[in-house]
Amino acid sequence: MTSAPLSLSPAAARGRRNLLWARLLRRATPWLFTLPAMAFVAMFFGYPIVQNVVMSFQEYTTSTFYSGHAPWVGLGNYVTILSSYLFTTTLVNTALFTVGSITFQFAIGLALALFFKRNFPLSGFLRSLLLLPWLLPLIASSAVWKWLLDQESGALNQFLGLFGIPAVPWLVDPTLALAGVIGVNIWLGIPFNVAILYSGLQAVPKELYEAGALDGATGWTAFRHITWPNIRSVVSIVIVLGVVYTLKVVDIILGLTGGGPANSTQTLATNAYNKSFVEFDFGQGAAISNVLVVVSLVFALIYLFISRREPHE
Repeated sequence: MTSAPLSLSPAAARGRRNLLWARLLRRATPWLFTLPAMAFVAMFFGYPIVQNVVMSFQEYTTSTFYSGHAPWVGLGNYVTILSSYLFTTTLVNTALFTVGSITFQFAIGLALALFFKRNFPLSGFLRSLLLLPWLLPLIASSAVWKWLLDQESGALNQFLGLFGIPAVPWLVDPTLALAGVIGVNIWLGIPFNVAILYSGLQAVPKELYEAGALDGATGWTAFRHITWPNIRSVVSIVIVLGVVYTLKVVDIILGLTGGGPANSTQTLATNAYNKSFVEFDFGQGAAISNVLVVVSLVFALIYLFISRREPHE
């Protein structure tokens, strides 16, 4: 003989439903709060990226804006840019520009951050002055530096002339133009490195230095065994963000040299700009942009993988 299943009273059933709805609402609340941000990212970042990828497989020109017709060319745009004589030049210039800029920006920024870590009169005022290059519009900065580096009337060559040094063609000599552009980009990137690294240094507990001093760990030894391990995560952020930013620099190069002379300062970013907004071949410009995105992602992943495998001291 089987007993009939127990049925819940209306009040108990209603309470159970309310409990389920409360659990569901509690789990959905975080997603509801993040939904506006996710919608913003999807609309203003996700859609342009997807559209850029689609455009790279099309013959997308100015006539497309009127006709709405963009013939599908598949990998044709990628084959064209990768087989172009200019691709190797821009790839090498991009590597030199990025490595040169990041190396000196980080080294000088870390040295200044360590210098300002010490308390001395006017340290706060001097730190605020370092932020000025970061606050200026990049086009305005490039215009000023173009005047400073001018071969005939530039302030730098006039200063060197006081010591009998002949005028240097900083921006018109194909062998020197890239170095000149790198120097300007280093000047612009130092404030970012100082600001982030200084904040990382401030987070290192002073007790560690006091304990290390008792064991004789001062100077370089203290930096190697105390400072560096504690700011390694900050260093990773600075380098990754710096590389991603430097790879896409366009305005500084266009303002100083326009990619010349003889394509000596042409990079992947400036080449993508020229293809899209000078030659109006948006398909090839999108393809170069996607190559640049892949290069950025590959570097970021490799660096993060290496930094995580490094043993912590």
